[in-house]
Amino acid sequence: EIKENTVVTVHYTGTLPSNGDTFDSSLERDPLTFLVGHKQMIPGFEREMLGATVGEKREFTLKSEDAYGPYMEDAVQQVPPDMFGEIAPKEGMTLMSDIGPLRVTKVEDDLITVDFNHALAGEDLIFNVEVIEIRDATEEEITHGHAHGPGGHHH
Repeated sequence: EIKENTVVTVHYTGTLPSNGDTFDSSLERDPLTFLVGHKQMIPGFEREMLGATVGEKREFTLKSEDAYGPYMEDAVQQVPPDMFGEIAPKEGMTLMSDIGPLRVTKVEDDLITVDFNHALAGEDLIFNVEVIEIRDATEEEITHGHAHGPGGHHH
């Protein structure tokens, strides 16, 4: 069963309770493999999956504080366009910065509004998860703090 220091492979679909939109799903690609107990996943996800067994399906809703955290107003800032260098900022664009990803939310002549909040900050999330595989982590994986893929090797 899923517990600390097991390597778990799951298929999942995440939807937003507010509008039913799917924000992420592994069904179109390979399932997700992660090492339990090493902060690889958002906090509530692991907690809700503890004790699950292979083949089990679980659905749960995470409050925003158990997911990507609350939406913080002070993470929204206005910056001059020359901060972007060669890039012409456009609304909806996501860029990497020194302190993490930012989204351009408004473009005016002399001020660009950028949002450092995670795109899902402040959102409750619904997850549907199916457990595909569970195995004990190797000592190396536990030391490194992450799973090493099929067969236990680095990719």
